[in-house]
Amino acid sequence: MKKSDAAGSASALIDERIKGFADWRGKMLARVREIIHEADPEIVEEWKWGIPVFSHNGIVCTGETYKAVVKLTFAKGAALKDPSRLFNSSLGGNIRRAIDIREGEKINETALKSVIRDAVALNLHIKSKTKQKSKLKVQPARSKRAG
Repeated sequence: MKKSDAAGSASALIDERIKGFADWRGKMLARVREIIHEADPEIVEEWKWGIPVFSHNGIVCTGETYKAVVKLTFAKGAALKDPSRLFNSSLGGNIRRAIDIREGEKINETALKSVIRDAVALNLHIKSKTKQKSKLKVQPARSKRAG
């Protein structure tokens, strides 16, 4: 996949973030990044709000690092199916859902890939609905004339 200059610089910033952690968080963020790309090779890496953002026709998820967790926040997570119960954070909101991964935890890679693919599919669905709406031509209302 060819990367734009912006995506290339975002990828470099993500590389720097990963290298900046000498502990488990850097390794975990690197592994999660690999899983995201395995799930969807067309994912675009961005750098927004000082954190890694993974997008495909809209934000799929962010990759945040905190003292005790590596957090994947799914922008439209509340709309996604989660039969494996990966979402364990930000459960009270109406839009986002997150996965907190703690040191020593094993990632259910199959389930994570499924959630990522579902998030991409949702973004594509939303984009296609938006395109369809913009293609519809609005007919002006006809005025009734008193005769």
